[in-house]
This record gives sequence, C-alpha cells and structure tokens, in this order.
Amino acid sequence: QVQLVESGGGLVQAGGSLRLSCAASGRTWRKPYMAWFRQAPGNEREFVAFVTWSGSESRYADSVKGRFTISRDNVQNTVYLQMNSLKPEDTAVYYCAAGGMSSGLALDYDYWGQGTQVTVSS
Repeated sequence: QVQLVESGGGLVQAGGSLRLSCAASGRTWRKPYMAWFRQAPGNEREFVAFVTWSGSESRYADSVKGRFTISRDNVQNTVYLQMNSLKPEDTAVYYCAAGGMSSGLALDYDYWGQGTQVTVSS
C-alpha cells in the first residue's frame, strides 16, 4: 500500500507560480514512478509529468514543457511540481499518483491522492 497526500494548491493570477507537494508513505519502493495528473471539469484526467524516485527518468506533457518542473526528495519521500508561467487553462484539480511502469496513462497508476485545486485567473 502507498498513501499519497497532496498540498500547495490555490488561486493565482495568470503568469504566476505555485508549487505542489505530494507526501508519500508506505511501500513506495514498489511503485517507483511518481506522476502528476490533472482534471478540469468536464474533461478526462490528463497526464502532466512523472519522475522516478531514482531520478533516472522523467517525462512531461507537451502542454507544460518549459513551464513545469517535477522533482523529488527521497529523504522526505515527497514529490514536487513547480508550476511557473501559469495560464487559465492550467486550472484543474491536480492529483499525485504512484505506479510501477513508465507511462502517461492514468490506468497504469495504482495509487492516487485526494487532489488539490489549482485555479488560475486571467
């Protein structure tokens, strides 16, 4: 079992920044891929980025490349998503997820956090 708790969401103006955190506990070594997804009202859950606990692999969605950075702190068992140059279309609930394979598909992730709301005003 892996438990995930997100924090750091909020309301920000376009062009601003936010940093999301995902605190992981439990058998995290069994799920080396840590990802962020997001879901806006009426939309499907969308891949944002993933990183491995080892730091050997990471991937970003095209829509966030150059603006978002995913990182991890192995001592704190925490994964971060630094979001810069935010746009209104980034507004969504952001979810942290843990999985066992290199994938941008939500179905390949086994554990999910409760989500944190990010709202970007224009």
